[in-house]
Amino acid sequence: MSNIRNAFASGKAFIPFITCGDPDIETTEKVIRAAAENGADLIEIGIPFSDPTAEGPVIQGANIRALAGGVTTDKVFEMVARLRRDVTIPMVFMTYANVVFSYDAERFMARCCETGIGGIILPDLPFEEKEEFSAVAKQYGIDLISLIAPTSAQRIAMIAKEAEGFIYVVSSLGVTGMRSEISTNIEDIVKVIRENTDVPCAVGFGISRPDQAKAMAAASDGAIVGSAVIRILEQYGRDAAPHVGEYVREMKAAVMSAE
Repeated sequence: MSNIRNAFASGKAFIPFITCGDPDIETTEKVIRAAAENGADLIEIGIPFSDPTAEGPVIQGANIRALAGGVTTDKVFEMVARLRRDVTIPMVFMTYANVVFSYDAERFMARCCETGIGGIILPDLPFEEKEEFSAVAKQYGIDLISLIAPTSAQRIAMIAKEAEGFIYVVSSLGVTGMRSEISTNIEDIVKVIRENTDVPCAVGFGISRPDQAKAMAAASDGAIVGSAVIRILEQYGRDAAPHVGEYVREMKAAVMSAE
C-alpha cells in the first residue's frame, strides 16, 4: 500500500525533485537526507535518462552529468534501500517510460515495492497509453502518478477520476525550469480536479522562490521544485547538502504559510 497520501496529511506539502547521481550517488543520498530533515514531505527522485524530453537545460545538464558519472537504475535502487534504513517520508521516482521498459516493468515495480518507493511519474507516458504500466504497478502497490497540464482541458476530469497517489499539476507550457512568473490559472484546473477526486494535487514546473511556492500551495495541496534544487547542486557540488537543506526549510515555511 502506497504511503504517498501521508505527505499531505498534515497540511500543504513541499516536494523537492533531485536527479540521482548528480554529481554522484553519495551526494544524492546526503541531499535527500538533508531535504527530509528540513521539512520535505515527499521527495521525487529522478532516474537519469539520455533524452529527458520534459526537462529544461538545468535538469538536462544534471541527467548528462549523472550518466557520465556512471549512475545506473540498479545503483539508484541500492541507494534508496540505504536511505530507507532511517528516512521514512514518501519517495517517488520520476523518469521516462524507456527506463522502466528496458529494466523490465515487472522487475522495476517489484524493486520499487521492496525499497519503499510509493509511486512513479513518467512524463512521456500519455494517459491513454498508461495501461502498459498501470496493471503491473497496481500488482506491486505502486501508484502511477498522473500529470495534468494547462493543455489537458477536456481531459482533466477523466485523468483526475483515475488518479492515484497525488496529481502533478504542470503550471506552465513547455519544459521544466525556473520562471519569473506563472500565469496559468491554477485555480480553474484545481477546481475541476476537486470535483472529480479527493486525490491531492501539487503544482510543479517553474517554481523557485518562496512567494511562488506559497501562491501555488494556496491554490492546491502543495508545491514541487526541481530546477532550483538542481542549481544549488550545480553550484556547490559535493558540498550541496546543507545548502539544499536550508533552501527546503525556507520553501517549506512558505508553503505552510499558505494554509
